[in-house]
Amino acid sequence: LIIFNKKILIFGASGQVGRYCIRRFVKRNYKVIAVTRNAHKKGYILKTQAPIGYIDIVEANIFDENKLIELISKADVCINLIGILYEKGKVNNFRNIHTNFPKKLAEICYEKKVKFVHISALGVDNVKDSKYAFSKTNGEKLIREIMPTATIIKPSLVYSVDDNLTTKFMSLLSLLPFFPLYYDGKTKFTPIHVSELAELIFFVISKELYSKTIEAIGPEVLTFKEILQILMKCIKKNRILFPLPLILARLSAFFMQVFPQPPITQDQINLLKYDNIKSENGITNFDIGCPSSLKFEETVKDYAFNWTEGGQFSKT
Repeated sequence: LIIFNKKILIFGASGQVGRYCIRRFVKRNYKVIAVTRNAHKKGYILKTQAPIGYIDIVEANIFDENKLIELISKADVCINLIGILYEKGKVNNFRNIHTNFPKKLAEICYEKKVKFVHISALGVDNVKDSKYAFSKTNGEKLIREIMPTATIIKPSLVYSVDDNLTTKFMSLLSLLPFFPLYYDGKTKFTPIHVSELAELIFFVISKELYSKTIEAIGPEVLTFKEILQILMKCIKKNRILFPLPLILARLSAFFMQVFPQPPITQDQINLLKYDNIKSENGITNFDIGCPSSLKFEETVKDYAFNWTEGGQFSKT
């Protein structure tokens, strides 16, 4: 008979952050209830993240209120990791995913007296012209109104070998002879590795740091141009980076956003105007005793060989 410290319910468990969180929690003797939309597609991945008995995999529609009540009633802590970068269809839109769903979780967690940790996004508070940013900030506001004891974690760019950021850029840089710079590549970011974000989430729950808003940042500030230069260096490619006029950026995004997985959308073009760094009065993971230390270039090098000629045999 296994006696667990707590039962952790994770929405978005099969994503990159979710998988790292599962491994963190089960290693410390926590039971995980992992929610996925498609157990046939994602179940085999989730099963490999924890020993037998430490994880329950549940297939559920996140808009099924009765199912949400059933799942939350079984948990000590509920973590919401679900987020989208672009809208797809009438249901998977920013408002439903980033505002309505977190609001419903907060209501049920408050009623059932279950702790709630919500993962939002850094740098969206003062953005006026992005539907993504508005849906995120509105979700945070509603959570705070419904459940003041909730903790909201706002990460900057999250990267790893399983991300949709560095991997996508390295794929494009390995193929294209040139790459556009939006807003002259001056937008600032504080990238944090997914392992350190997962460690922060565990730290918050294990230390019971609730009723807080925490900004999750990496140890360095990098511009968009510097990020691309680091990625080119890691895959040993020299590409031309050229500033793209805003009118052309919007025009290209207009056509690309109709793709099933668009490289960039008009909403993301608007979002790129704003820096993604610590806010003026923000409390970060450094301030609460859970600093990040992994440097962007050093960490990306560990998996960048996938995009170099010769693959793993290119490593010297």
